[in-house]
Amino acid sequence: MSRAHQPPLVTGISPNEGTSWTKVTIRGENLGTGPADLVGLSICGHNCLLTAEWMSASKIVCHVGPAKDDKGEIIVSTKSGGHGTSTVSFKLLKAEKIGILDQSAVWVDEMNYYDMRTDRNKGISPLSLRPSNPLGIDVDKGKVPLKDLEAIFPGVSGDFTSENFSATWYLIENHSVTSFDQLRMAASNLKKQATRKNEGSLAYVKGGLSTFFEAQDALAAIHQRLESDGTEKVEGSMTQRLENVLNRASDTADTLFQEVLGRKDKADSTRNALNVLQRFKFLFNLPLNIERNIHKGDYDVVINDYEKAKSLFGNTEVPVFKKVYAEVETRIGALRSLLLDKLLETPSTLHDQKRYIRYLSDLHAPGDPAWQCIYAQHKWILGLMQNCKEEFINDQRVGLGAIALDLEGDPRPSALSRIRDTASLKRGCSLRTPRPSTRRYEMPQQVQFVEKLSDVVIGQLPNFWKLWISYVNGSLFSETGEKSGQVEKSKKNARQRQNDFKKMIEEVTHRLVKLVRGALLPSTLTELELRLYGGWESKTELTGPWLTHVIHTVRIIFEALVALEIPNDLLQVIQDLLLELRHHCLLVTLHHTAEDVKRLAEKEDWVVDNEGITSLPAQFEQCMVQMLQSLKEPMETKPGEVNILQLDQAQDQASELCVDIMRVFVNCLEQLSNKTDGDIDTSHISVDLASPDSFSGLQEDFCATPEQRLLIILSNCQYLEKHTFLNMAEHFEKHGFTGTDKITQVSVCVAVYRC
Repeated sequence: MSRAHQPPLVTGISPNEGTSWTKVTIRGENLGTGPADLVGLSICGHNCLLTAEWMSASKIVCHVGPAKDDKGEIIVSTKSGGHGTSTVSFKLLKAEKIGILDQSAVWVDEMNYYDMRTDRNKGISPLSLRPSNPLGIDVDKGKVPLKDLEAIFPGVSGDFTSENFSATWYLIENHSVTSFDQLRMAASNLKKQATRKNEGSLAYVKGGLSTFFEAQDALAAIHQRLESDGTEKVEGSMTQRLENVLNRASDTADTLFQEVLGRKDKADSTRNALNVLQRFKFLFNLPLNIERNIHKGDYDVVINDYEKAKSLFGNTEVPVFKKVYAEVETRIGALRSLLLDKLLETPSTLHDQKRYIRYLSDLHAPGDPAWQCIYAQHKWILGLMQNCKEEFINDQRVGLGAIALDLEGDPRPSALSRIRDTASLKRGCSLRTPRPSTRRYEMPQQVQFVEKLSDVVIGQLPNFWKLWISYVNGSLFSETGEKSGQVEKSKKNARQRQNDFKKMIEEVTHRLVKLVRGALLPSTLTELELRLYGGWESKTELTGPWLTHVIHTVRIIFEALVALEIPNDLLQVIQDLLLELRHHCLLVTLHHTAEDVKRLAEKEDWVVDNEGITSLPAQFEQCMVQMLQSLKEPMETKPGEVNILQLDQAQDQASELCVDIMRVFVNCLEQLSNKTDGDIDTSHISVDLASPDSFSGLQEDFCATPEQRLLIILSNCQYLEKHTFLNMAEHFEKHGFTGTDKITQVSVCVAVYRC
């Protein structure tokens, strides 16, 4: 067991004796981890928790209450350690009693005093005025523990001033080892004290006889003079004058005494008010302390004080306490509203959400704050996704900005540049968009939109999912919530709302898919969905490398959601989207490749190498290889995905487009063979530096004749048939394309026929 969970142990108290309301310092071990951990403190059997001030784990300061027992232990109880023990005790002294007219240097409770004149008890027994040792012999205490005496003599006390005094208890406690002779002497002392008391009373009477007789003689003389005067019935007689004097003396005495009594009543009232304020200052100061702690953000302190006040004054019937406690409840209600507003604020971290939910749980807030937070987060995420689309539709530049085209150049990157872009994107593997290798082009808005959408989903959905998991297993609530059954209540609510949360996740994934479809695949949406998620009609269609980047981004989203252990049935729509994006990327790449091949005729330089061919076949092969390399990532089959090249429709479309590419190239050859001398543009002709066997240079006046061009084209066709088409077939098979025989056969037949 760790030190923090050991029971409290009191090893010292200073001072170790005193009257009620004496301020004492208690020292010991394991006296609590904080003010909230201290749940009990008793001295001589009286609860002193209200006046306790926790200083440290080894020190507590408090005031001793009006305990019944004159001597007892100091017991400390904590949440972490339980009920404690004590190795020391405290002796409660009886306060000195004074009369109402006696002077005192300190405040003394005058409500309990013994009136010597009237011999009436005002709260304590007259025996308390007797000497502390009534037997008159030395006290010889034994070793019998006080607890054992309480068990042997229940309901009585060894205090001879108590109404339940037990002589046996007193003798065992104070004279258990006293000899018999000493006890006999004690009995004699008691008899002498009784005799002395009786003799003392008689002596008082005897000593006052002379005074009594003198007063009797004075009264008799006055009576005789009144009788001899004979005017006692006449107005203004001596009797009347004496009565008036006595009445005035009585009135004067009453006036003086009433002033004294009034001062005493006022002093008693002031002392009582101070006593109540001192004893219950925690409650009276609580409303102001709550406001201060709320302003500072110390919500834990507010909750601890509220729980303490609720346990002490929640069921009070005292009007003043009820009024103050009602004000406390009003401020706690305002705190609940404040915490709920903070909980529903967005954006917010998962740590803050859990903290505010625990606070509301400890304050017993109505409703289900955790579910309210989940619902608010769901709406906020949907709003972020929709606002993301609206920003781009309204041409608000976000991220890298809109497309900036070089008006003097080609509005579409070449196949080589697209391959480099794709390679750089693959190496990056980041949600942040890498800049394309060519500076003339910036990232299209559709791609920026998908990236920002992925940032929203990956940035917000994990915390949203973790909040739900914490709600399901009850870890949102603190120990206080667990004791009050909040955890079981949370689990029950989570089971009832499981279908509702599943619909929330479905709504987020469907919103994600529809927004991406609206930007890239608008033909897959209905008219109603296009009005909500479309609006990209004026944007340029994406090329293969940018579609590859979009596929990469959507795959990252899918992997992030799978890592959260979200059920696969909720993520199937994302898989379907990926399949269609890969298919679309395949078709777009093949179409763009056909356009690149079509422009190869413009790059023919008619430079012949040692084999009698130009660079045109090599450029064609390079273009096709680069196309296959750019399709490597989109066509790659990730876990859980379908091999798109095994789908009949996709395979047929890809084969047909590949055949079209071959036809386009053969058409290029035919166009070159039919061109006249005036159609040849020699301004671009240069040396092929890539081949070591190429000519070192050309004469400025070089121009191939039609016969030479025809021979060069026939040589190129022969090379295509024997080498290029076969190499391309190997590349197609290497990248998973089936039906390459059909492609090569059609290509060879077309090339031979055209040539």
